[in-house]
Amino acid sequence: MAPKPNMSLKKNEMPVQDPVVRASNFSEVALGYSEDAALDEAMRCLNCKNMPCVSGCPVNIHIPAFIEKIKEEDFEAAYQVISEASSLPAVCGRVCPQETQCEAKCVRGIKGEPVGIGRLERFVADWHNEHASENVKRPEPNGHKVAVVGSGPSGLTCAGDLAKKGYKVSVFEALHTAGGVLVYGIPEFRLPKKIVKKEVDALKAMGVEIDTDVIIGKTVTVDELFDMGYEAVFIGSGAGLPRFMGIEGESLCGVYSANEFLTRNNLMKSYEDTSATPVMHAKRTIVVGGGNVAMDAARTAKRLGADVTVVYRRTEHELPARREEVEHAMEEGIEFRFLTNPVKINGEDGWVKSVCCQKMELSEPDESGRARPVPIEGSEYEIEADCVIMSIGTSPNPLIKSTTAGLEVNKRGGIIVNEETGATTKTGVYAGGDAVTGAATVILAMGAGKTAAKAIDEYISSK
Repeated sequence: MAPKPNMSLKKNEMPVQDPVVRASNFSEVALGYSEDAALDEAMRCLNCKNMPCVSGCPVNIHIPAFIEKIKEEDFEAAYQVISEASSLPAVCGRVCPQETQCEAKCVRGIKGEPVGIGRLERFVADWHNEHASENVKRPEPNGHKVAVVGSGPSGLTCAGDLAKKGYKVSVFEALHTAGGVLVYGIPEFRLPKKIVKKEVDALKAMGVEIDTDVIIGKTVTVDELFDMGYEAVFIGSGAGLPRFMGIEGESLCGVYSANEFLTRNNLMKSYEDTSATPVMHAKRTIVVGGGNVAMDAARTAKRLGADVTVVYRRTEHELPARREEVEHAMEEGIEFRFLTNPVKINGEDGWVKSVCCQKMELSEPDESGRARPVPIEGSEYEIEADCVIMSIGTSPNPLIKSTTAGLEVNKRGGIIVNEETGATTKTGVYAGGDAVTGAATVILAMGAGKTAAKAIDEYISSK
């Protein structure tokens, strides 16, 4: 007799480190489900015939099928279901905004909390990584070569999907470690680097070659890749060019872009005393912005010993960061000042001393649909600080565009593509992820990588 569904209106809680303890270490905050918790949560899935959750997944994981395997306690089979669609299950289970994607479509969310799909995906991937020992089988080579620019989520996904079809894939990464934003942008306490390395190693085992310290547009151009025998090129170079506010004082020592601050800490391990790429251990840090990157920067600065304040020009209601990350930041003692915007960074002897801020009020919605912040005259005040981290967005680096004839970009610097195929305006060149959209989510970048891999296969097959 089949066990009855678990009709609890609430998800199984995710165990986490105590906030007081975790605020001073870089170990992973969320500890993952136990087998019992995973089984109990899986029983909340109703296995709907029309599978609305799948429509909310950018890579179309067969969610009811993998959860059904969990119910049967066949965790390896559950992993195989996920891996048919996703090249990075352990990553997605940790950093994807499931609450606005697959879980937002879950029927159980109508009268309670949706099934913890992301937590179950993480459980399955972690179980596989801990228990599975089989060798990855390399597909039969099909005799074709494809180059992938960038080893972030879109590039790794495109490379993995093509490798499964027998393509010889070379991934070119500008930095010294593969993983893109997964290793330089997302902190260890949210995504341990060993998880990313394991996913990358699995692709290498399938035959994907990863060449680091290669800057496309400098070391070699896109056109030269074709001269080297590659029949198609996928550009997944991300959006690593930081933006600043253009206010006085941004050139002072102690002012970082969130990109630099996180790269130094995540990839260069600047929090270690022996690091060759140090970062200042500030006493009081101001983080400007309200997205996920701002939360990552603020929580990293906290772990380096600073008192941290996040200033955001709208209210808490408009914060674009995942609610879970905001709650974790607040639990860890990070202060938030809403309706506040910096207008000047004050310095002394070339170093940050304080930030002059102006209070804001909300007006009519702007082009983004969010309420427009308007400054309140005469409301300026100062916040003491010795470090300021700007986290107000990034854009694609113009290097590839400037060295590739026929590659068109939009006014924001994003590569123009056919949305259905990822094809650019240059024949044989495809693109996806943040290089196209600007900074977005890991799973959307992965979806773009899958789309392009399919189109590349069809393009080469039709030649």
